[in-house]
Amino acid sequence: MRSSSFWITSLAAATGAQELYITSNGTPARPKCTQPVASPSYYFQPFSFTLNDTVRYATSIPSPTTTTKYAPAYTEAAKHLTSLSTTTWGSWLPGQTGISATDTADPYGQAAWSSMWLEADLQNYTKTGLFSTTVSPTPVPTSELVLPPPDYFGPTDCYDFPEDFVFGVAGSAAQIEGAIALDGRSPSFLEKLITGSEPKDYVTNENYFLYKQDIQRLAAMGVEYYSFTIPWTRILPFVLPGTPVNRQAIDHYNDLISTILDAGMKPIVTMLHFDNPLMFVASDNIGTRILAMAMPATRMRRLLMRKCDLGVYSVHFFADHTLGRFVNYGKVLLANFADRVPIWVTFNEPLFYAFNFQGVDNIVHAHSQVYHFYHDELKGSGKMGIKFNDNFGVPKDPKNASHIQAANRFQEMQLGFFANPIFIGKQYPDSVLNTLPGAKPLNDTELKYMNNTADFFGIDAYTATVVSPADEGFDACASNTSPSNSLFPYCVNQETTNIYGWNIGYGSETYVYITPTYLREYLSNIYNTWRHPVFLSEFGFPVYAEATKQLPDQLFHSPPSLYYLSFMSEVLKSIYEDGVQVMGALAWSFVDTWEFGDYSQQFGIQKVNRTTQQRYYKKSFFDLVDFVKTRQHKD
Repeated sequence: MRSSSFWITSLAAATGAQELYITSNGTPARPKCTQPVASPSYYFQPFSFTLNDTVRYATSIPSPTTTTKYAPAYTEAAKHLTSLSTTTWGSWLPGQTGISATDTADPYGQAAWSSMWLEADLQNYTKTGLFSTTVSPTPVPTSELVLPPPDYFGPTDCYDFPEDFVFGVAGSAAQIEGAIALDGRSPSFLEKLITGSEPKDYVTNENYFLYKQDIQRLAAMGVEYYSFTIPWTRILPFVLPGTPVNRQAIDHYNDLISTILDAGMKPIVTMLHFDNPLMFVASDNIGTRILAMAMPATRMRRLLMRKCDLGVYSVHFFADHTLGRFVNYGKVLLANFADRVPIWVTFNEPLFYAFNFQGVDNIVHAHSQVYHFYHDELKGSGKMGIKFNDNFGVPKDPKNASHIQAANRFQEMQLGFFANPIFIGKQYPDSVLNTLPGAKPLNDTELKYMNNTADFFGIDAYTATVVSPADEGFDACASNTSPSNSLFPYCVNQETTNIYGWNIGYGSETYVYITPTYLREYLSNIYNTWRHPVFLSEFGFPVYAEATKQLPDQLFHSPPSLYYLSFMSEVLKSIYEDGVQVMGALAWSFVDTWEFGDYSQQFGIQKVNRTTQQRYYKKSFFDLVDFVKTRQHKD
């Protein structure tokens, strides 16, 4: 046993070399003052204003000097595609009730494309945006790049981010692009999901036309990586293998990628992010209950659950016939864009697409096939992974074995279901095989093919959730597949209060709580279980009722700054003190987005005026970038 003096010395080193004294019960107390404190003396003196603002500016990304290629250019990569046909279509505008095109004999012509929007039957499609063509960017005024006053307290770590740490921001097409029926895009599930008076995805942030300005604003702030998504229905309006590729979409995303690179930034591309083709909606009651457990209490969850309950739609998007179609779509993206994109994500939060055993099984197979195509056939030198949604399940009573078992079961069904075969070539968890209807193990050939088919483990780790077993126990719950059993198939209770009745952290407009110490534990859990670099692929915090406040109050929002800086400080500790390889972190979102029928959940680090589409930097954006820039590795 080491002496108490050793532990005191180590503790002082771990806390930034502050001198500490230890209370009688062995816990650290306040730092001991190193200078004697004199008795105060009080006196009068002439008063003058002495506090002056120190003006600091964000540092823009410098222009690139070299261009890196990560895969063959399209002319070479296209040899791996079975169909090279491209064409263009027009736009479906609000108020159109018929088909004016006369090429009815062409199964992929204008008439056929228009008929998909007729079948979508968007009775509320009445709004178009301000723009109809790409907007040229304007320089960001220096006055917008002045850092806000700092918060009084801040992180005290002494670490630098590794030289190869990926830092950036993220967004998704469905939530920012708008232009849903323009330039050949066909319907996705989301256009049918949101009905009534709730905000639709028809316009959102008009990023489809404003992307050049958005990229310029990010580069001006010093952002290094920009993560975006490409809609399947914009690239392949008829979705299926062998159908024509949309030439306008290819040109658009080629220009978006060029804009990112020309700004000195690097692109990250996600292939599928909730905007599934409308034709892939299928029925699955078991999946509905998995959805209820997998999704946080967001508007999207409530909408999906309501649609399922009413029998209007169901939520099993990834049926057997979809597997090969997604793989074909992934190959089209990689052949066109992989030469300039260093990081790829196949699926964003796939529990949203695959809510039963067969759906997840198909996701795992599809991801592995796309990975092999990228690295084995294209010889891509970049990174490809997959990212998951999961509020880290922590045992309500960490001294209770059944609570620990509940947390492990929760992680297995949320993450292990996908991650076991993809990352370590391991069989699906027993909790899955013994619970889900139709579940069957992978064979040895499948496990060998899937093993190590990801270069990083992406996790959208917004917050934690407190987990305890179902009241009737795991076995009884798992055997009861009745629709009335709301805890099936996870068979755990999820709460936001700890065993003492306290919230697990400061709450937000949504399900997110500020839980930085749980994040550090989570990163260690993932890294040591699935043994791949961990990528914090989304994290963010929407302030409660922020949308109701005056603009200056929306911009000076300190809770997200606390959230981001505490999370990033724990990332550094995870790297240096726990030995966890954290590949990078992407803030969600770079701008307030359309949150699936809702604009009040303001996850953005920029504010959007919904009338003018003007963007405003928020305090958390400055604080987050400044935190990273002042801690970047220096030789």
